Amino acid sequence: MANSSIEWTELTWNPTTGCDKVSAGCKFCYAEVMSRRLKAMGLEKYSEGFKIRTHENALAVPYGWKQPAMVFVNSMSDLFHEAVPLDFIQKVFKVMNECPHLTFQVLTKRSRRLAEAAPHLPWSRNIWMGVSVEDERVKSRIDDLRNLPAAIRFLSCEPLVGPLPEMDLTGIHWVIVGGESGTRPRPMDKAWVLDIRDQCHRADVSFFFKQWGGRNKKAAGRELDGVLHDGFPEDALLPA
Repeated sequence: MANSSIEWTELTWNPTTGCDKVSAGCKFCYAEVMSRRLKAMGLEKYSEGFKIRTHENALAVPYGWKQPAMVFVNSMSDLFHEAVPLDFIQKVFKVMNECPHLTFQVLTKRSRRLAEAAPHLPWSRNIWMGVSVEDERVKSRIDDLRNLPAAIRFLSCEPLVGPLPEMDLTGIHWVIVGGESGTRPRPMDKAWVLDIRDQCHRADVSFFFKQWGGRNKKAAGRELDGVLHDGFPEDALLPA
């Protein structure tokens, strides 16, 4: 529930906290590391570390944000984790429905749970839904996302740890790419990034290059061939 330094959003909102690892992108999870720090600082919300928890009191937070903004939902968790009850997910969606001046960006690695839950959720037009796709082994997540009734459907290819050739981007509006950061980051090949950029161009999908990553991500920067790629979906839904 704070201003965010993430380049493609403005605020974070965490009605759930905690998670566990499901694929290669989770190996060096920043949220798990941060949860340990917050627990050590004595924050009650993280008193059980990275165990999945739902926070009813956090549901009221977006009502206090009066200005239009982009809000990343669950930077410290996965809303569609199997341990999060459907009725709580419905409560989160109700809040998003009732705050139309905010654009909510929801991201999950659990695309099958998302697809199962989707018919039971109210999809207002200010909800952007995304899946993480870090390498070729999890490309099926794109198929789970493709036909959902979200106004904007997006991919987060971060940390990109392998190539993603020949993606079917039908029904996808936005792709974010970024390298891994931290103390032991896995390398990202420039050729992988260029290929995704070119796929987005051919499919008329907005492309956002977030970072090269590495041990010093600020020094590595965000330029790709000397250019900043800050594409957002043309149908961005924030009020003017």
